[in-house]
Amino acid sequence: MHKKPKIILGIDPGTVIMGFGLLCVENKNITMLHMGVLKLSARLDAYERLEKIHRQVTDLIVEYKPECFAIEAPFFGKNVQSMLKLGRAQGVAIA
Repeated sequence: MHKKPKIILGIDPGTVIMGFGLLCVENKNITMLHMGVLKLSARLDAYERLEKIHRQVTDLIVEYKPECFAIEAPFFGKNVQSMLKLGRAQGVAIA
């Protein structure tokens, strides 16, 4: 039985560096459609970086129309501020 190809968008969130990849799964074949890294200047205001993350993810969704979305779960470190920033980046990527 031939199934419709499924496109999956994966995000590795970050407030300065965000990685992403798009896979196409068709039957037992997996193909990398596109992958990349969004590097944001640490000199930008945090909200400007979040806006750029949102724009990049939105552009990927519009272009590739993924059916599934995967985002890396955060690990809990000692720096609470870093966790809050990462949480914002995840939220923007998901929105």
